[in-house]
Amino acid sequence: MKIASFNKYISVIALISGLGLVALPAAAQTTPHKIKSIGLMVQDMSNPFFSAMDKGAKDAAAAIGATVNTQDAQLDLSAQHNQIDAFIQQGVDLIVVSAVDGQGIAPAIAKAKEAGIIVIAVDTPAEGADAVVMTNAVQAGERSCEYLFEKMGHKGQVLLVDGTPIQTIIDRINGCKTVAAKYPDIKIVGQQASKNDRASGLAVTTDMLTANPDVTGIFGMNDPSALGAVLAVEQADKAKQIIVTGVDGSPEAVAELTRNGSPFIGSSTQNPAEMVRQAVKIAQDIADGKPPAEKTVLIESVLVTRDNVKDYTGW
Repeated sequence: MKIASFNKYISVIALISGLGLVALPAAAQTTPHKIKSIGLMVQDMSNPFFSAMDKGAKDAAAAIGATVNTQDAQLDLSAQHNQIDAFIQQGVDLIVVSAVDGQGIAPAIAKAKEAGIIVIAVDTPAEGADAVVMTNAVQAGERSCEYLFEKMGHKGQVLLVDGTPIQTIIDRINGCKTVAAKYPDIKIVGQQASKNDRASGLAVTTDMLTANPDVTGIFGMNDPSALGAVLAVEQADKAKQIIVTGVDGSPEAVAELTRNGSPFIGSSTQNPAEMVRQAVKIAQDIADGKPPAEKTVLIESVLVTRDNVKDYTGW
């Protein structure tokens, strides 16, 4: 009787297992112990910021003997969903993502994590990521605008060249507005969103200058949009009337800060390559069973101006 009962028990277990109701964790869902392959997803490779990020990824990968595959979303969220699907199929160990839409990317990140892939966001938060490494964006906006308003004598009309509605850009604009609130004679008279590039920065600034000819200061939420604003200022023959600041500390901004007669006077820095290097380090720590104590890592933003640009090491 005991033997029969035992055999019946074994048969039931075998049946349940066959139906897939009892399963051990799959090896593919186990966190890797060594990062061997990295998928980097950037928003728009035409922006030098993301080219620098790609270089940082290659340096970080070479340092640990890993490979890196960089994908350009061209500001398309659906492209980033497809890229994550491809990385899952390729079996990468780590995805580093600068998300086009921090909330919209969440379902794709969830799928990657279910597949056992570590996901680290860079530059802007992404819902569901294991950690995010980014510039202190509020600080970047504050420092750039504090300098702009100081050079304006803490009075005058200002334009804000905004960008795509991701958290990093929102934070920069909010940082600028926080500083503006301290000075009652600073008036923000226009704010329009660019596509984060020079061409759209030129277009929206041209429109705003037409409606607000007495402006004396412009804040661009990144260097490409700010340099587009510089073009608009010069085309309107207002280079002696208007000054411009940005955010990034990009090579193009450095060149502009050294150009005689340019209305561009300063940029709060970012360090895109360092973001990725830190992301890879955090991911390797996670793989080693040492998750970060803080899931948000903020990199300080410093101000680069005509006075100190010679001492700035750049990207």
